[in-house]
Amino acid sequence: MHPMSMPRSFIQTAVQSWRSQNGAIRIMRIWLGITWIYAGWVKATDSGFLTSGSSTFIGTQLSAYSTQSPVGFTFNKLIEHAVLVGAFVMLSEFAIGLATLLWVAPRLSAAAGFAMSIGLWLASSFHSTPYFLASDTAYAVLWLTYLLLITGKRKGFQMSVERRGFLRVGITGALAVAFAGVGKYFAKAAPATTNSAAATGTKIVKLTSIKVGGSKNFVTKNGTPAILFRTKKGVFAYSAICTHRGCTVVYSSASKSMQCPCHGAQYDPLNSAKVLSGPTQTPLPKIKVAISGAWVVLV
Repeated sequence: MHPMSMPRSFIQTAVQSWRSQNGAIRIMRIWLGITWIYAGWVKATDSGFLTSGSSTFIGTQLSAYSTQSPVGFTFNKLIEHAVLVGAFVMLSEFAIGLATLLWVAPRLSAAAGFAMSIGLWLASSFHSTPYFLASDTAYAVLWLTYLLLITGKRKGFQMSVERRGFLRVGITGALAVAFAGVGKYFAKAAPATTNSAAATGTKIVKLTSIKVGGSKNFVTKNGTPAILFRTKKGVFAYSAICTHRGCTVVYSSASKSMQCPCHGAQYDPLNSAKVLSGPTQTPLPKIKVAISGAWVVLV
């Protein structure tokens, strides 16, 4: 194959696919492709997305998902490899968007877009009420509709195993990596994590809802999972992100300790969340809370 024939064939296939499709499919294809590329671009240009300690760190997002998602138990293992998970998601978004626009493995790309939308729905917007406020479900339906339209009467999602097919997929993957690399040049400095999360005065829970000696899980505005405690002396709270590898700790009323399910770290909430045991020596960060009227609020 002549060195120039592959790029030419790549472009010709993409152009021909646009010419042969009707307006409805073109609109769906443009919207889905550009949106997924933009989603990857937002992550690529956010230097905090893969930076531990940043308020936009993917690990913090995964920790929040673990406390809210109906499949939250699956996220703690992902948190241990947060940077790899974040990089995979970013590159997948670029690849799916580019493949959709360039007509590379179109049915497989649409199926991947549908699966990603369902995953995001389960992770972050499952509890959105009313349901139509969650865009993830709308994208899942849009991807599924697009997939059915381009599949037609054909069965399965086979992609070519010929050399040319592999080269097209390879080129798309290389473009996804290139887009991610270019995004790094436009990245701004990573924003530092702040416990108040720009949410001063935000109501957490009514004071009467927590008995003395009780606790309450909540999530700050920047997505940090946290645990609120009430004692005879007042209220206090800590981040629920383990200082070892970022897993989400849980409170055990039996042992009166905060425990990490990943590697066994334990913290004492009645003593400034100091480490009781485990692979870390760093206490959990405090989150400032106070009683304001009938509510417990962030300060």
